[in-house]
Amino acid sequence: MLAFVTSLRHPQNSNDYSRVEALLAETLESVTRQTNREFVVIVVGNKRPAFELPERAYFVPVDFPPPAPPDGPRTARGPFVWDKGTKIGIGLAKAREFRPDHVMIFDADDFVHSGIAEYVTARPGHSGWVIERGWKYSRARNAYRRQAKFNRTCGTSFILPFEAYGVPEGLAITASQQMVADAFGERLETILGAHHDAREWHAAHGRVLERYPMRAAVYQVDTGENHSGTAMKGLAHPLDRKFIDEFGVRPQLGAAIRIWRSIGPLAVLQTGMIALQRLSAGVKRVFGAK
Repeated sequence: MLAFVTSLRHPQNSNDYSRVEALLAETLESVTRQTNREFVVIVVGNKRPAFELPERAYFVPVDFPPPAPPDGPRTARGPFVWDKGTKIGIGLAKAREFRPDHVMIFDADDFVHSGIAEYVTARPGHSGWVIERGWKYSRARNAYRRQAKFNRTCGTSFILPFEAYGVPEGLAITASQQMVADAFGERLETILGAHHDAREWHAAHGRVLERYPMRAAVYQVDTGENHSGTAMKGLAHPLDRKFIDEFGVRPQLGAAIRIWRSIGPLAVLQTGMIALQRLSAGVKRVFGAK
């Protein structure tokens, strides 16, 4: 069995928490479209979503304080990692009840391929995978493009055996944040609350991850609630039927507008500007200009 685990930001640390919940609903629609039904989904947050969770999805409430003042979704890295990492730790404690073979931690506004559970459950005992190549999707433009170095860009990128997280037997879903932090130690900051260097951390601890054989996850940007504040500029593919079928992405724009925002004049202009910026940066590196 595969357990999908995610966390929700504190309601005070968002621009519009109803939008956070709407994004979660769309993400859960994507995650639960798995072709193999041997999976569960665990969602951990301060506030139960206003909508009914789909079948196989479970909500675990926590009473953790907001990690930062109520000034929007872009909090400092330290408080963000603390909040996310401790919530994911609670999610792993809940997942243990289902005895999963593998776990995939995902961000609550991303999308995953419908065949992940089928691929993973057919390979029990596997040491784990990393999604090196994925997609970036702009909600505002309904457009997507390839995303290289995906595991360094997006947290929805690792599928690991449950035991890789070292979840203590005595850790309860009612544990305090400090109890969770004490239970996981350095894993909280390296593989629960963050992902950028997770592959290297696992390798240093004797776990070599295999590259997942396809682009199996989607990093969604331009939502108004991204912690990173990332936007997607330049030419892209307009959202199409194949992408919708594989990832369960729900289009917000009509076909004509999707095409215009993906390959129209503004996208072409942005691509040119990006190319010039890269060229300028390259010249400065070569000649040492300041």
